[in-house]
Amino acid sequence: MRAFRVYFLATLVLLGIPVLVNAQRDMTAILAGLGGYACLTVISHVTLTVPLNHFSADDTRRIDVVFGVLPATGERKGMFVTAVGGPGYFGLSYADSYTAAFDPAITEHFDIVFFDQRGEGLSGNFQCQNAATVYYSSDTGAETPEQEQALISNARTFANVCVEEAGFDISALPYYSTVQSIEDLDLFRKAIGDDKLWLYGESYGTQYVQTYTAAHPDHVAALITDGTVDLNTSALDYYVEQTQAFNDVLAQTLQACNQDAICAAQTAGDAQAFYDDLAAELSSSPQAFDFPLPGNRHDSRQFTLADLETVAAGQLYSEDGRMIFQRALAAAANGDLVPLARLAYYNLGLDPETTQPIPAGDVTYSDAMYYAIECNDYDFFSGTPEAKAEAFMRAGDNVEATVPYLSSVFYGDLPCVFWPGKPPTERPKSLVAEGIPTLVLGATADPATPVDNGKRVFSRLADGYLVTTQGGAHVIFGRGDACPDELVTAFLVEGTPPDKRETMCNGVVASDYVSLAPSDSQAFDSPLLALDSAYDEIYYLPEYYYWDYDTLTLTACSQGGTLAFAPSAQGTQFHLSACAFSAGFAMTGTGLLDADGNFSLDVRIDGQRAGQLSYSQDSEGFSSVSGEFDSNTIALSSDS
Repeated sequence: MRAFRVYFLATLVLLGIPVLVNAQRDMTAILAGLGGYACLTVISHVTLTVPLNHFSADDTRRIDVVFGVLPATGERKGMFVTAVGGPGYFGLSYADSYTAAFDPAITEHFDIVFFDQRGEGLSGNFQCQNAATVYYSSDTGAETPEQEQALISNARTFANVCVEEAGFDISALPYYSTVQSIEDLDLFRKAIGDDKLWLYGESYGTQYVQTYTAAHPDHVAALITDGTVDLNTSALDYYVEQTQAFNDVLAQTLQACNQDAICAAQTAGDAQAFYDDLAAELSSSPQAFDFPLPGNRHDSRQFTLADLETVAAGQLYSEDGRMIFQRALAAAANGDLVPLARLAYYNLGLDPETTQPIPAGDVTYSDAMYYAIECNDYDFFSGTPEAKAEAFMRAGDNVEATVPYLSSVFYGDLPCVFWPGKPPTERPKSLVAEGIPTLVLGATADPATPVDNGKRVFSRLADGYLVTTQGGAHVIFGRGDACPDELVTAFLVEGTPPDKRETMCNGVVASDYVSLAPSDSQAFDSPLLALDSAYDEIYYLPEYYYWDYDTLTLTACSQGGTLAFAPSAQGTQFHLSACAFSAGFAMTGTGLLDADGNFSLDVRIDGQRAGQLSYSQDSEGFSSVSGEFDSNTIALSSDS
């Protein structure tokens, strides 16, 4: 569970700050001296005021960058810095949940550091959510000249509108690059007084930590890259590789469904064939459907091919995400587009009830900052923006011809040809990291940072170790998988590298399939099975599964009624009002999911059958129910 956080912010201008060299010291006192304040939360915050342009003494402009620190609880080894992915994700918003997943030995011996990179979150929060919603909802096809021109026009419009909506100073945009941002971290290191950092980067964060290591090799004690990007690869070659990876992981996800008897049966016998048929139908015209709203209301909406591809691509990042996509696809195969729509709204950052962008203060990602950083880090062709766009289209011809699924991924950075920035003209030199032990983590089913990127980076390192999960997610550390987690912990805390230069960890493409609730409760042989099914529907409901653990949320149940959930001192509190996931089994009452993963539910049942039931399911999946049902006293459990 995420702890409640209060932000304590102060400003520090980095002029004449003494450098402290003693590693064993009171970090809380140091943070207070830098303007930060210790508080009863996981992370304390300090704001640094830094140069906009680190490489020009004549440019006097300054910006604020916010860092968060959790001081080591025991004998301090140093600072363990996490650079999160994106670009555009707010590091501080993930600090609590990531830290909770660390082995206690890491938080004992390291100050844990997260930060909102310049322009992101507390460090500026530039946003263009309205422009992004329109752009990502537009047609992504590029198979005809008309589609190509529409794609170019939409990218040009998005770039212009996004810059305006975000309120960027165009003259400052060239300085939101990774090359500039790493210098903010180095000033923070100097402010704390440490000589060396332990760096972990995930996805885009691997670009960040590699760039920092190349610029400041004497100040890196150890390096970990997870979901690794090969910085030597050009943008064009990277996108060709990435598009193929998205295609392959989607195909693997559909095949995994076909290999599961229940999943295959629920997707008309062949998930891949159904996906192909649905995509073909949507390419001809959107499909109308009714979306349920709280209070037994409905809203007439349309589901498009762009929505389907948004969902497919967005759900491929993890094993659970792929299984949830399989379930939504199965629902569509049974005539219900609502689960796919719920996932589309999540991946687009939209409020499911209003379909409007979630307010900027409630999000942890910025499309504006994605492009502000990406379009400064990579160069796309040469000439006028129009000439670059045309070259982009021609480069995509072979992709369109050879990649059957999600070929639109290739055009993800098309707005960069119209974006005001100052990209480099050549790729960085190979990272050797002499004298810096380095772990390179990856997964064979990673669609976003294809595994061969990490293998290439590993092959050039002076002291590298490659850890690969077979199947697996995009970013493998901190997900509860013992193989990578134990290797990373030993590498950090004990300074012990893996026994072998290359380690393969076992994994899967998709989590075990969880059956959809039957449309009618008469299919259940007992109320225990009905409540087990209801638990699954609640847990994997996108609004809950991807919930921020902070916001009171109301959503409609699939067969009528309302589900609400909110944080409480005991965990997550649920309130059900005539909530049904199978017709004839409406639940009214309350539930709780505690911090240990134990779920309880006290509900009145109305419908074809009636009763008053108390249900529980523990973190190991054991479930039981007791109470009155159909005028009988019952006591059932999953092992009876």
